[in-house]
Amino acid sequence: MSKHHGWQVIDKPTFFGSLFLLFAVTVPLVLFPETGESWVLAAKNFVTDKLGILYLMLGLGAGGFMVYIIFSDIGQIKLGEAEEHPEFSTLSWAAMLFCSGIGASILYWSMIEWVYYYQAPPFQLEGGTPEAARWAAAYGIFHWGPLAWSIYLIPALPIAYFYYVRNHSVLKISEALMPVLGEKHARGGPGKLIDVLFIFGMLGGGATSLGLAAPLINEGVHELFGVPINLSTRIIVLLVCTAIFGYSAFVGLKKGIRLLSDINFWLALALLLFVFLAGPTLFLANTGLDALGRVLSNLIHMASWTEPFAQFANFEDTHFPQDWTIFYWAWWLVFAPSVGLFIARISRGRTIKTMVAGSIFYGTMGCFAFFMVLGNYGMYLQLSGELDVISILNEQSPTAAIFAMLKTLPMSDLVVFVFTLLALIFTATTFDSISYILAAVVQKEVDEEPVRWNRLFWAFALSIMPIVLMFLGGLQTLQTASVIGGVPLLLVALMLCISMVRAAHYDLRYQPDYEEKEIYIDAFPEDDPWTEDGTWETPEPDQHHGVTHDDKPHEEGDPDSHPSRL
Repeated sequence: MSKHHGWQVIDKPTFFGSLFLLFAVTVPLVLFPETGESWVLAAKNFVTDKLGILYLMLGLGAGGFMVYIIFSDIGQIKLGEAEEHPEFSTLSWAAMLFCSGIGASILYWSMIEWVYYYQAPPFQLEGGTPEAARWAAAYGIFHWGPLAWSIYLIPALPIAYFYYVRNHSVLKISEALMPVLGEKHARGGPGKLIDVLFIFGMLGGGATSLGLAAPLINEGVHELFGVPINLSTRIIVLLVCTAIFGYSAFVGLKKGIRLLSDINFWLALALLLFVFLAGPTLFLANTGLDALGRVLSNLIHMASWTEPFAQFANFEDTHFPQDWTIFYWAWWLVFAPSVGLFIARISRGRTIKTMVAGSIFYGTMGCFAFFMVLGNYGMYLQLSGELDVISILNEQSPTAAIFAMLKTLPMSDLVVFVFTLLALIFTATTFDSISYILAAVVQKEVDEEPVRWNRLFWAFALSIMPIVLMFLGGLQTLQTASVIGGVPLLLVALMLCISMVRAAHYDLRYQPDYEEKEIYIDAFPEDDPWTEDGTWETPEPDQHHGVTHDDKPHEEGDPDSHPSRL
């Protein structure tokens, strides 16, 4: 914990700059909602239509960069001391990074995203056809898959490197840009501006998550207890969420966030397993595997599809890439600083390769499980004629469609209860990690954890804004504004990648004991568990590069004689 607990620990330009930008955007939306909305919408269309290709390049570039990191020397670098063990178990680590990165949005979109794709599929296909259904099952997994998690990792890499390898006790994006900007600019005006933009993106992204979660939880509480679906109930829901994540942020990372994430993980696993077994198990498994294969074999095609001929009269313009892929990539980029910083914070004791590969694998597989089970269950109900999900979504609301699907399951009341509780805890864990990171970014230094009052302040700041905008109906406008605010982050993302490579390569050059990790096995044990007589057959000299294996392949006292020595 830092020595001081008052204003001394706060980086005032970043703290007040973030609040100023927040008020500068929200106050006009409050005073002139209609004008503000039209301006924001025009700006959003400009971003997705004119700058869309930059976002598609971001997705492809992030994926390629993470593959490079995993297979390069940089991946071997340990985050922390040489003998240090990971701070959290693999299960807790995977649960925390998944819950912080996804939130209640996964519950919402995994169940209904397929409906939009089925009605208006990509690649100029006709809606409502078998081919549209196949792509509908696959596209959600793509949008929440490896490229999304690669975008999250762009800030995580340099921040984890500077925090745990170079021992800079600052969890800031600007600090990680020092190899590109230089110390003067990174700690001066340009660095402060980048931090403020990241905080604004986080607040806007956070407001959106709450905006999705509140109606979902409200609908669940309505189904269970008959509570009315209105603004007052949603505000009560938000306050309950705030109380949970406020308390969790107050008690800290290990007691609060880890405990919530673990509960969340087991609860989500139980729900998915129940739906998988109680629903059409074989259909869910077959559709899930087919969709995963479709995504993996078409990943680059899906990530680079731009509809280039849509401007000509005889070509159909579906606007699909702009409405979905480009908007999603812009969205992940807005969330990347908070999730990336959080992934960096919880990855102490792991190698960079483990952090990157683990985040992409666990994140993608977690999202895949939700889309495979919940999404495909909804599709099964539609295609089999058991429930007209599409009509409910179009005529009532997406949340009504979600709970109509859940009510077709056995023990539906229990399922609805678990789903609603899961939405509540998911929201709390996401906001935990965001408020934790916001507090860390506005502090000059973070030794162990940000100071408590700072964590609590951001926990409540995150919920007050969505409540005000819910009253005024401007929440959608703020969501869109945060995506527009994320445009400068495209350049920052590129700078973060360059910064990471520069710093790591510079440091690797000065490691006296650094060698390539290549192990060649040429000595085998005498006893072999796979042969009938239990002994290893000695190969002939010419079979193994001229090496003959005797009982003692190397002198025991000579460590240099062993080929596997690094």
